[in-house]
Amino acid sequence: MFGSMAFISHGLACCFSENFPHFSEPGLWGLALGLASRGRVGYPLHMATDQTHMATSLALVACGGAIGAMLRYVSVAAVMRWAGPGFPYGTMTVNVAGSLAMGALAVLLLERSPGGWDRLAPLLLTGLLGGFTTFSAFSLDVLDLLERGRMAAAAGYVAGSVLLSVLGLWLGLALGRTVWS
Repeated sequence: MFGSMAFISHGLACCFSENFPHFSEPGLWGLALGLASRGRVGYPLHMATDQTHMATSLALVACGGAIGAMLRYVSVAAVMRWAGPGFPYGTMTVNVAGSLAMGALAVLLLERSPGGWDRLAPLLLTGLLGGFTTFSAFSLDVLDLLERGRMAAAAGYVAGSVLLSVLGLWLGLALGRTVWS
């Protein structure tokens, strides 16, 4: 375990360095490399299949995730200040906005930027937007509404979040295909 943590912390420390040493440690690295090399990933991406690429990808995910989480915190606070705390508009807003951005960036990286997916998806999609959007906060908000007896609000929140997020992703794809055509 400690060897894997040392590998990850070294990868983070070398975020933009050109000289990554190679590691031969089991643990998290072995699991990640093993799953990636067996092609068990259902996304149109190529997972890191060597230690150097994995270290870079992990560092980019961590950097993007930190920025995304901070943006989510600020965005949710701003929406709550504007709309009030009675309904989880903040979480809904970041999930819908994140879905729209995911659609637009997916088009940019997959269809308009050769090699862009491999280089930037860990930073922008997995990291930044993964940190910005949040299903766990969404789930907590639903249970909070249910526990307060606000069944209609909970149902509206679930339906609205899912429908608007899917719509946001679709609009993001359309926007991306229009802008980057």
